[in-house]
Amino acid sequence: MNYFIGIDGGGTKTKASLVNENLNIIAEGVGSPSNFLVFDINEIANSILELASNICTSGNVELSKVNSILIGTAGAGREEDAERLRSAVISSAKKKNIAITNFHVESDARIALEGAFAGKPGSILIAGTGSIMFGKDADKNIHRVGGFGRILGDEGSGFHIGRAGLSAIAKSFDGRNATTLLTELVKEKFNISDSTQLINEIYKNSFDIPQVAPLVIEAATKDDEICKKILNTEVGELVQHINAMKEKINEDVLSISLIGGTITTDNYYANLFRAKVKEITDVKIVDAELPPEIGAALMAKNIFAKQSV
Repeated sequence: MNYFIGIDGGGTKTKASLVNENLNIIAEGVGSPSNFLVFDINEIANSILELASNICTSGNVELSKVNSILIGTAGAGREEDAERLRSAVISSAKKKNIAITNFHVESDARIALEGAFAGKPGSILIAGTGSIMFGKDADKNIHRVGGFGRILGDEGSGFHIGRAGLSAIAKSFDGRNATTLLTELVKEKFNISDSTQLINEIYKNSFDIPQVAPLVIEAATKDDEICKKILNTEVGELVQHINAMKEKINEDVLSISLIGGTITTDNYYANLFRAKVKEITDVKIVDAELPPEIGAALMAKNIFAKQSV
């Protein structure tokens, strides 16, 4: 019997599953955060090994008998960064006399894509603090749309919505556009009541811009025209992502699984987005078939299968 471990490394916690070759779950566990761009990479490596060891103990399977381990985590989108984490885990394992060699690192988006469609063609749209879209075609080619970060991209995300909202407030302070309910909501929550305070918060106090997105949505829900216009614009940006991915995947129907609180919770923005998607021909929103950690286990299994040929 072959065994595989899939790990979903998040910024607040890490989930891992030990599975057999049929992807039946033998044991599961939760550990500390795995974002190695935020936390010490050696501490991350040690916690990953500890989590893997713990679920193997729970599943009565020796860690050395696991054929392949794969983690998908934030910060691993670039090959050189992924290799840094892989090397750190292998090094930590050697120091602890743990026999691990078949260890792989992928981005969190990649394992989410694999899990969402159980290895079949499809696409995921992530719109939370940032935004990006990944897709897989029938030839197993991976495609990407967006993901250029907050300076060049992140359209449709909490950051983009929050920034547009703050820009509207700045203009209202100057009299460059009509007043907006958002001004009062931001004043109540963040005590920002004039242009000087706004400038200081943004440029001196590292204000968390995505925090304003829920207030933009709240104002739109209360029929604020400026905020409704902002959300219409951002929905249009996400629709552009989908249309671009549709061309790349070239399936009769593009199936999309949604990730990120901005578009998955029941709110004005998410509902507006879903309504617009329904207007796109041959596109449908579907639920993920498998969670990201099982997507990671599936990828680990596929890598092992290729190595065994």
